[in-house]
Amino acid sequence: MSTSAAVAVEDLHKRFGANDALRGVSFAVDRAELFGFIGPDGAGKTTLFRILTTLMVPDRGRARVLGRDVVADLWALRPKIGYMPGRFSLYPDLTVAENLRFFASVFGTTVEREQAQIAPIYDQLAPFVDRRAAALSGGMKQKLALCCALVHRPEILFLDEPTTGVDAVSRREFWDLLRQFKAAGMTIVVSTPYMDEATRCDRVALIQRGSLLAIDAPDLIAQSFDRPLFAISAARLPAPGAGRYHTLLALRERRQTHAVYPFGDTLHYTDARRDLPAEQIARELRAFLGSLGLASADVKQIAPTVEDTFIARMGTVEEGRAQ
Repeated sequence: MSTSAAVAVEDLHKRFGANDALRGVSFAVDRAELFGFIGPDGAGKTTLFRILTTLMVPDRGRARVLGRDVVADLWALRPKIGYMPGRFSLYPDLTVAENLRFFASVFGTTVEREQAQIAPIYDQLAPFVDRRAAALSGGMKQKLALCCALVHRPEILFLDEPTTGVDAVSRREFWDLLRQFKAAGMTIVVSTPYMDEATRCDRVALIQRGSLLAIDAPDLIAQSFDRPLFAISAARLPAPGAGRYHTLLALRERRQTHAVYPFGDTLHYTDARRDLPAEQIARELRAFLGSLGLASADVKQIAPTVEDTFIARMGTVEEGRAQ
């Protein structure tokens, strides 16, 4: 296990009753890296973060943060960690200023002393310092929570789904703030269910049902997609509902189909024949759609995204477990 990495995890397991929350998870995060865990609800992200922030003990395996064991060295480690849980956990009846003063005092410091550390966020919160936390917008609540997690100058920051439930503008502003802190040398580990946020990270880990499916830079994960991908334009398909659903079922029942799934306003399609030229697949696909009365459907080859890779790898894992 690496002692120089900011986070080093080896064969981590955690079970709740009959459910495996983590299944032999191993990975490392470099110092000053913005590292993301991408996965849906129930994937194991929160359990992992609670272990890494010393709030939960693993059943098996080891984890070190900043060179310290998360179980044996928890009291020495906690002052070095900033943690923002998924649910808003500040005091709703306290004002912005009162929440900040309280969390600063817990770590033996003051807001005034740490002004330079929290300035990028505090400047946005300043107009609301006398407002109760419960009365803040979703985006401002997240910024206040981030400010409270940073007020004691942690060396590493863990953010569990920090942008869930906030508007698109607030999400973008939040990630811009994280980039500022990363540029200043802070290590940041963040989880999110939003695949589009993967591109904001230096590296990402795809996690599903407690297992890691892949770890790499976002563009390399997308490039690892192993077959041509086609988008069928939904603009020329039946509107969402029975017609479009029947089109999806017909494609899935087609013998040559490897996978097809809704993706925004399109259907994404991959063929079971890996070695067939993409042009031939597209021609055959247009002919099949024509037989369904959709001769005008637009079929074109596209570049895979991280989300396409996640869906493909998730299916491979589920097939393996079913065998």
